[in-house]
Amino acid sequence: MTDACIRAVVESIHSSPTQAVLYLSGGASLALGLLMSVPGASNTVLEAVVPYSRMSMIQLLTKIPAKYCSQQTADEMALLAYNRALKLSSPGSPVLGVGFTGSLATTRPKQGDHRFHLSTRTSDRHWASTVTLSKGLRSRDQEEKVSSYFLLKAIANACKVSSTFDSELTESDVVADECERFFDEDKELEQLINGQICFKVYPFSSDKSNGDRKIILPGSFNPLHDGHLKLLEAATSICGDGYPCFELSAINADKPPLSIPQIKERVMQFEKIGKTVIISNQPYFYKKAELFPGSAFVIGADTAVRLINPKYYDGSYDRMIETLSGCKRTGCTFMVAGRKVDGTFKVLEDFDVPEVLKDMFVPIPAERFRMDISSTEIRRSCGL
Repeated sequence: MTDACIRAVVESIHSSPTQAVLYLSGGASLALGLLMSVPGASNTVLEAVVPYSRMSMIQLLTKIPAKYCSQQTADEMALLAYNRALKLSSPGSPVLGVGFTGSLATTRPKQGDHRFHLSTRTSDRHWASTVTLSKGLRSRDQEEKVSSYFLLKAIANACKVSSTFDSELTESDVVADECERFFDEDKELEQLINGQICFKVYPFSSDKSNGDRKIILPGSFNPLHDGHLKLLEAATSICGDGYPCFELSAINADKPPLSIPQIKERVMQFEKIGKTVIISNQPYFYKKAELFPGSAFVIGADTAVRLINPKYYDGSYDRMIETLSGCKRTGCTFMVAGRKVDGTFKVLEDFDVPEVLKDMFVPIPAERFRMDISSTEIRRSCGL
C-alpha cells in the first residue's frame, strides 16, 4: 500500500507545474530514485547534485561551512538550488530549491546524533526542519528510507501536493526546529536587490513557451512604449522560436538601485498589457549571459557600438574579446535593431564587429523594424 501511495504522490508532483533543483548530501538518496523512476520526472527535476565530499560541498557553497551537517548549511544549499532552478526552468514556471544534509548510520559508531537537516525554498516560502533519529534503532538502509520519505513529503508540500503516506518516524525520533517563513512581493524584491536571489519573473503573458530559449529585450522602460513592443515582436518573428520577454535590472551601473516602489510601478506597465517581465540585479551583459544562457538579447545599434568598444573594457581590446567570447560560449546572441547614434541612424552593418564575434550579432533589418522613439524623448516631451 505504501509503495502505491508514494507512486501516486510522485505522479502528482510530476503533474504540478513546479520545477526543482535538489542538492543532497549525506542521505535521502532513495528520494531521487523515487522521483526519477516514475514517468514524468523531466517535468519536475531540472538538476540533482550530491556534494558528498568536503571539497564538493566547499565548491558548491564557495566557502568552508561552519558545520557540514547543519540547518544553516541546508538553508544555504536550498537557496543556491532555488537560484539555480530559476536559471534552468521554463520561463514563468514556479521553481523549488531543495537542500538536504545528513549524518546517518555508517560503517563506524558515531559520537554524535544520527540526524538530518532539510530546507525548501520557493518564490514566496522558506521551510526548514531538523530531524534527530533514535540512535541504534535502524540500519543505514532504514535511515535512508526514513530520510527519503521525509524529503519526498517536503517536496510534495512545496509543490502543493497532498502526501498521505507515512514517513516511518517513531515517537523516539525528534522533529525539531521546524520553521516556515513567507515572503511577500516587497520582501522578494528586497532579496533581489541585496543579491540573495538572482531574478524574479512576472509571467503576465498568456503565450505558451515555444522552446526553452528566451528572447529578451532589456531596458529601463521609463516609460514602456510602443517601440519596445514592436521591437520585441520583430525580433521574435526573426528568431522563429523562443519565449519573448522584457528584462529590467534593479541595479544600475551608474546610478543608485531602483527602489521597490519604482520597480513595482514599472512592472505595472507590463501587467496592464499582459507581457512577461523579468526583474534582475545585473546591469552588465556578460552577467546577464550567465543568468540567461542561450538567450537572444534584443538591443539597439547604440548599445551594440558600446558593446564592441574597448573603451568600456578599461581600454583593452583583448578584454572586450574575452568578455564577449564568454557570452558567446553560453550560447547567447545579440539581435541588433537600427538606432540613432549621435543623431545619425545606424544599423549593425555600419560597425566593424570583430570577426570572431560576428556570428553572435544578428541584424534586425530596418524594413522589419524602425521607430525613432525613446523613453528619454517621451519623458522630455512630458516635462519629466
